[in-house]
Amino acid sequence: MKKIIISTLAVSALLFTTSCKTDFDTDVKDIAVTNGEANFSKYVALGNSLTSGFRDNALYIDGQNESYPLILSNQMKLAGGGAFKQPMMPNNSGGFSNLANPATGDFYGKIVLGVGCNNALAPKPSAPGAALDNISTGGPYQNLGIPGAKSFHLGLSNYGILNPYYTRFSTGVSPISAAVSQAPTFFSLWIGNNDVLSYATSGGTGVDQTGNANVTTYGNNDITDPTLYKSVINSYVTALTANGAKGVLANIPNVTSIPFFTTVPSKPISNLTDAQASQLNTAYAPYNAGILQLKSMGVITDAEYQSRVIKFTAGSVANGAVILDKDLKDLTGLNPALKSYRQTTSEDFIILPAANLIKPFDATCNPQGMSAGTAVPLADKYVLTQKETLKVMTATKAYNDALKDIAASKGLAYVDANTKINELGGQSGIVWDGVRYSAKFVTGGAFSLDGVHLTGRGYAIIANEFIKAINAKYKSTLPQVDPNKYSGITFP
Repeated sequence: MKKIIISTLAVSALLFTTSCKTDFDTDVKDIAVTNGEANFSKYVALGNSLTSGFRDNALYIDGQNESYPLILSNQMKLAGGGAFKQPMMPNNSGGFSNLANPATGDFYGKIVLGVGCNNALAPKPSAPGAALDNISTGGPYQNLGIPGAKSFHLGLSNYGILNPYYTRFSTGVSPISAAVSQAPTFFSLWIGNNDVLSYATSGGTGVDQTGNANVTTYGNNDITDPTLYKSVINSYVTALTANGAKGVLANIPNVTSIPFFTTVPSKPISNLTDAQASQLNTAYAPYNAGILQLKSMGVITDAEYQSRVIKFTAGSVANGAVILDKDLKDLTGLNPALKSYRQTTSEDFIILPAANLIKPFDATCNPQGMSAGTAVPLADKYVLTQKETLKVMTATKAYNDALKDIAASKGLAYVDANTKINELGGQSGIVWDGVRYSAKFVTGGAFSLDGVHLTGRGYAIIANEFIKAINAKYKSTLPQVDPNKYSGITFP
């Protein structure tokens, strides 16, 4: 994860409102706690990093202690729930000193806030806490949330070889088998985020595998075929409910709601001087002339010409960043200088790690004032384009439709996590007992420093959504938790 510069003014912004209003208006805290039609004596949670308590780009003790399944299990204990064991990491830094993070390819531990240039706070990676350990003999574990897992991974018997987070506590069986063997009376399943997320966070560098159910042909950043997704989820639920267990499914949030995609403006180049704008326009003049000539020859349409022409404006105008877009028509066969350049529009999403590359003018930190996206195009991996976003959204909708259908057909509770994350991403966010939470990076309180995973407070918000869905479906009265009592971003 590249560090993101945040001004001290933004960091010191007020996080609290004076309102006592709460958006969690269906609590049952004044009602006697009962299990209703559910049996919480053996609860098992299946999922990916969001289930494990992963945050700040790492899995570490404090995060695990505020995972939504642990929060949920503690409430279940008030209604006959049993023990809930997690495969705890050996330290509070995360990462593996002898193994790269499978999600990022780095050897870092968790991200922390530190003071950078001009006394601005910046997220920085810390050192990994220790080498990969093995705690398989300490199981069975009821939290089977595995960072990096995609839907079809939960059914792989050799997944303990493929993913170090599962290697730590695997007993040589698939995650779904590890869950079923415990004969759970209640389960939660939240899986599928990574089936689109890895494609999105890589700027669409993978392949949309819709229509292809052969996972042996999939790359790490590919979008999973929705038909395959529905099939494996249905098989998991069938196995988990075979002995009468009840449970809850949660759907997949849209990536366009999370800080990893919403923090960097889609048109991030502004406050150019007249000289800077002139210099850039002069540099791209041959490119503009070349594509104009091809338009006049009928090689490209006027619409494509307009989408590719590069123009920078001085002053407060927000200019799109110049990017390489692999979906544009390849013109290099006609003219090697006419690469697939264009400027970003409001329909594109520049991902969070690009913030360190797109640096505005600063007399101390960036005196030249030129950055990636200006004289040097921003690489394709840093931008989720409109076409790529459509692929992600289409697959996400298909996954969510499948999850809702399966939950209904099996008589399970259903959590609309997508709607809750969208609420966090809205302008007003959500409020609990006077504290406002949003998807704003760092200051919003709900998302951790990696821009994808939640803080302890964010996981508490999600735990409440699970509780509400369980109570509604099974007539239980599990009380919600107070998100304000959990941790948010740690400031130095």
